[in-house]
Amino acid sequence: MKLDAQGLLNREQWESKGYKLPLFDREQITKNTKKNPAWIHFGGGNLFRAFQANALQTLLNNGDADTGLIVAEGYDYEIIDKMNHLHDDLSILVTLKADHTVEKTVVGSIVESLALDTENNGDFTRLKEIFAKDSLQMASFTITEKGYSLVNGAGEVLPAIEEDYKKGVEAPKSYLGKVTALLYHRFISGQKPIAMVSMDNCSHNGKKLHDAIYSFAFRWEEAGLAEQGFVAYIEDESKVSFPLSMIDKITPRPDLSVKKMLEEDGLEEADPIVTSKDSYVAPFVNAEECEYLVIQDVFPNGRPCLEKAGIMFTDMETVDKVEKMKVCTCLNPLHTALAVFGCLLDYKLISEEMKNKTLKKLVEDIGYAEGLPVVVNPEILNPKAFLDAVIGVRLPNPFMPDAPQRIATDTSQKLAIRFGETIKAYDASAELNVADLKLIPLVFAGWVRYLMAIDDNGNAFTPSPDPLLDTVRPYVADIQLGSDINVEEVLKPVLENQKIFGVDLYALGMASTVCSYFKEMIAGTGAVRATLEKYTK
Repeated sequence: MKLDAQGLLNREQWESKGYKLPLFDREQITKNTKKNPAWIHFGGGNLFRAFQANALQTLLNNGDADTGLIVAEGYDYEIIDKMNHLHDDLSILVTLKADHTVEKTVVGSIVESLALDTENNGDFTRLKEIFAKDSLQMASFTITEKGYSLVNGAGEVLPAIEEDYKKGVEAPKSYLGKVTALLYHRFISGQKPIAMVSMDNCSHNGKKLHDAIYSFAFRWEEAGLAEQGFVAYIEDESKVSFPLSMIDKITPRPDLSVKKMLEEDGLEEADPIVTSKDSYVAPFVNAEECEYLVIQDVFPNGRPCLEKAGIMFTDMETVDKVEKMKVCTCLNPLHTALAVFGCLLDYKLISEEMKNKTLKKLVEDIGYAEGLPVVVNPEILNPKAFLDAVIGVRLPNPFMPDAPQRIATDTSQKLAIRFGETIKAYDASAELNVADLKLIPLVFAGWVRYLMAIDDNGNAFTPSPDPLLDTVRPYVADIQLGSDINVEEVLKPVLENQKIFGVDLYALGMASTVCSYFKEMIAGTGAVRATLEKYTK
């Protein structure tokens, strides 16, 4: 069984192995898309292939859409050459369900893949052609939270961004510089309407996308590198919108046990590849069955009827409430807590951590006891029911090969939102007291202990990538287990950083609690486990 257009002609072989296949005429859909594209997506990663691409496939299968998806990859072009093109843009979605069943779907809704590369004349010309089309309704994004950042950890404009500011629209090199250049092409092609939809798992994602694109547009127009009116076009919501969204679906890196299962079915060329930029991609993606996508319904050129695939459309206020519910309380903080302590306690799977009574109690108390009291119910989703599913079904799912080391990536960029918003809500409340928060500061202490890159057994490990590692790790680099140090003095430069924690831990009286926990965690080997057990009874 080969995963390409020719291989799918033998439908009986695939279906006999339990695969769901596309039910539409892919050749006709490809022709329609080439002529009148409606949806282009930036970022060809696992989440996109498991969620958005499969959602559109549902519409295509049911006759509710007549054009497919175009994907553009702007960070790692090898993904396009070595994976998408090799398999004719087909992929396999393996849904790993909590009831131990597996669903296998060949996703064929992606019908064109391009490199977002100004040095690739053919692909970039095609992208400009797409952006000039009247039919284009939306450009969506899953480029990770750091993909929207124009500055480094010190707040300095990144060199690639500064260079693009100066050179203008012709051949930008940065990701969002290239996207803005395409939007500019749509502007000079008649100021055509479009929705620019961030679907990344980060707070106020639409605003992040808007602010980054606005920054390029403003600098280019101010310097005479873009026609007057470009900024006004971007600021006119009847022309260009930047909806907020909340997305939630766990899609770990392709797992070798899933690869083995597919190979036993007879799938050829199932091996994952690691690109020169360390992207880990495969012809398949494994994911949980639960998925949520809530989008602010602001689409000036119309949109696909994705509500028929379970995607929810609502107003901005509701999206904001859902996003805060999930990111600040019901999932992301629990993930971060498990990631930090999972690395320290040498766990390789989140599901294995949930078998540890202490860690399970930790996330239960962070969610139910400390988080839920300040959640505003968005009505479209029930916070307690959502949290019940996370703790009772999703995190313990043994078929989900999700690693704490993956989730620990970029933790310094996540703490302010995932925990800081809850702290602010306590501080603003007349009924609640910040001093009652005991487990959120325990996670903060755990993260600082994690920065030592020594696990609870005294063994060194490599921290996951994080843009602030070089900034914060030096403060703890010389601390050894069993050290008798002035913790408050050593940690002050880290704990007073409001960009990391979202609040001034000293002003709120929380820094001393964090330092106390940290001191207990460095007492010796086994001290992290002992501290967790002590404070989660």
